[in-house]
Amino acid sequence: MSRLKNNNGITLMTLVITIIVLLIIVSITVNYGKDSINKAQIQNMQTNMLLIEAKAKKYVENANFQLGVKPDEATEEMKEKSSNELKGKKITENDEIVSTLTSIGISSEEIKNGNTYQVSNEDLEQMGIKGVVSNDEEGWYIIVYDVINANAKIYNTNGIKTDDGQKYCLDDIRNINI
Repeated sequence: MSRLKNNNGITLMTLVITIIVLLIIVSITVNYGKDSINKAQIQNMQTNMLLIEAKAKKYVENANFQLGVKPDEATEEMKEKSSNELKGKKITENDEIVSTLTSIGISSEEIKNGNTYQVSNEDLEQMGIKGVVSNDEEGWYIIVYDVINANAKIYNTNGIKTDDGQKYCLDDIRNINI
């Protein structure tokens, strides 16, 4: 009779083991969830930047065409037409965002030469890109145009955190293994 009384219910040891197993399962699930969220953020940033790059290349090619066959000999009128093809707000050396841009890898030379543009939500919509946000909170998308070579580099001022550190440029984000 005393033997039955001692075997009633769950022992403390069984309860502790069950809790430990549950904690292990929860920690694995949480880590997997964090990895999935991080991968989704990287893919979202890549997709947005690729969309902007594709549209920016269209505009920079049009700007290049406006310069003519010999860009070095382009007239002021040709340069003006070329500049009007580019989307975004041209960044000048006096803009507040300049220190942020230099800290993410955009050279002061590119800013000084007038190649760097800040893209707003309105600019993105004019480019035909909807659902992509460019602002202080989400990070500004920046385009560095190279009209002579008909190329564009895309940056985001917030960037994306990776194991190798923060990445801001599409060229760097492309190389992230997801």
